[in-house]
Amino acid sequence: MYIDWMALGSVFGVSLAATIGLVGLFTLGVVGLAKRPPAASGGSGGAAVARAGAYVCFALCGAAVAYGIHLIVV
Repeated sequence: MYIDWMALGSVFGVSLAATIGLVGLFTLGVVGLAKRPPAASGGSGGAAVARAGAYVCFALCGAAVAYGIHLIVV
């Protein structure tokens, strides 16, 4: 029985990087949704940008999951 350790290490590295990247992206989305404008100030421009960025992060996470499912099915 022969184990290709280089291929196994490559798969492990890519899996680890993808996992850390997706978790980080999802975390940025959660942090973006948690942003609330201060009650004293009337402007909510920063919160709107943070919310839009959060939606982009969630869309990228969804796209990555959909691509992974596509790779498994096809």
